[in-house]
Amino acid sequence: MAPALPPDDTAGHRKRLRGRLLAGGGDALLDHELIEYLLTLALPRIDTKPIAKALLREFGGIGGLLTADPEALARVPGVGDSAAAAIKIAHAIAIRLLKAEVAERPVLGNWQALLDYLRADMAHHVIERFRVLHLNTRNMLIRDEVMSEGSIDQAAVHVREVIRRAMDLGSAAIILVHNHPSGDPSPSRADVQITRAIADAGAPMGIVVHDHIIMGLGGHVSLKAQGLI
Repeated sequence: MAPALPPDDTAGHRKRLRGRLLAGGGDALLDHELIEYLLTLALPRIDTKPIAKALLREFGGIGGLLTADPEALARVPGVGDSAAAAIKIAHAIAIRLLKAEVAERPVLGNWQALLDYLRADMAHHVIERFRVLHLNTRNMLIRDEVMSEGSIDQAAVHVREVIRRAMDLGSAAIILVHNHPSGDPSPSRADVQITRAIADAGAPMGIVVHDHIIMGLGGHVSLKAQGLI
């Protein structure tokens, strides 16, 4: 049996949310109201406010919610495939918008846009992910690839695979990026060692390692800025 249509007060509440959103933009709504209204598009016959609040509690805010995997989302009562898909499409749109900002100009002169993109895409992940940004001779982004995904605390990185891929793409330079699921972006000894190994392997091929950025909920660390490469 299909769920009953929302009562008049719920319909009126949604209308008020819509009015505030259209009149004042996203800043006119609280976090739970943004998620609540997003979910109404996937769950039109259900009161989505309790689900929105439960999702934000479970994942610690909008950032954690948008980056959560569909299986984790589905464990929250009331969230099915339609609601999970609505959340993931919102995340995909946000990431694509931020990535477009990075791709428009040379990366080294557009550093804040790069950090904003990486933070949105990686800082909240609960699994460590290692990616490589490939740049041309003008330092324009030509490819952004995830090279490996690891356990809760490590990702397998193979020096030869990173350099071989850079050669295949004709990359003049690369930027290494990974996240620390612990939230603390402080580099480990292994982080420094793998960075130096990749830089040493790339140098004879004319491939420069500009930086290695570590993302975490606590911020980010640039190994170059720290003088570690």
